[in-house]
Amino acid sequence: MKIYAAPMEGVTGYVYRNAHRHYFQGIDKYYTPFLTPKKGKGWTSREKNDIAPEHNRNMTVVPQILANQAEDFVRMAEKLADCGYEEINLNLGCPSGTVVSKGKGCGFLADREKLLRFFEEVFDKVTVRVSVKTRLGLDSPEEIIPLMEIYNQFPLSEVIIHARIHKDFYKRPVNREAFRKGFLLCRHPVCYNGDIFAEKDFQKFQEEFPGVDRVMLGRGLIANPQLAEMLIQGGQPEKQRWKAFHDEVCLGYEEIMSGERNVLFKMKELWAYMLPMFEDGEKIGKKIKKAGRLQEYKELVDTLFREKNFK
Repeated sequence: MKIYAAPMEGVTGYVYRNAHRHYFQGIDKYYTPFLTPKKGKGWTSREKNDIAPEHNRNMTVVPQILANQAEDFVRMAEKLADCGYEEINLNLGCPSGTVVSKGKGCGFLADREKLLRFFEEVFDKVTVRVSVKTRLGLDSPEEIIPLMEIYNQFPLSEVIIHARIHKDFYKRPVNREAFRKGFLLCRHPVCYNGDIFAEKDFQKFQEEFPGVDRVMLGRGLIANPQLAEMLIQGGQPEKQRWKAFHDEVCLGYEEIMSGERNVLFKMKELWAYMLPMFEDGEKIGKKIKKAGRLQEYKELVDTLFREKNFK
């Protein structure tokens, strides 16, 4: 079973990816938060740093592009190929209202004729492998059937299916029956994405889909950075490694960000996912959320790891 780390805007940048790779095993590919081509403009400093080869050594990283114009996608994909990347992923899944309103992310799924022309132009020009991360559709899970007819016409290296539609965002239940339809129709390798938070979720999925040989972990991996390893090897979360991982992420942000406030914002975002993994962590969690100074924050985190156990 191959396991991939999903991209998450503002969370899974190169600082996070490197710390995760340092302390935990089990991830075959890390996907970057999406890059957005801008006409007449180069990389932003954040984008430059996130895709710089020196920041992505000793792991397989797949840059993800958010675009609905083939020329924009090809231009950025070729720049990334020049940086040494061998695969580029097209984001057809982002449910953000601002993204969808521009006909990008899963909003692009609504215009299948345009999507078909997009792929025709991309594969006429691109020299690097292209995969897609798609939702089941914009308005209906049945859209996966005509979408798969489009995907099957092109030499995609992989199709990652997030088993929801746009309005589901991340909270409504995944639709595995619609995923099954897409999986059975697809001529490319298929990766499943959606609501694998623990070993029991993974085991249930494997029983239901023994033919699927790859999954992508998103919020479950952010909540439990040891999750991929546990799915493969079993075992229990280890506080010592979690703490070392946390400290490396925090130090990484301190080194590249100006001001404690920015570092605190990034670290508190992580705790929104990780805190529910701890027993009776709510009281300290509230203090962590309110911490205004980095030293205060670090002392509270030390207390949490010292006094609280995993659920």
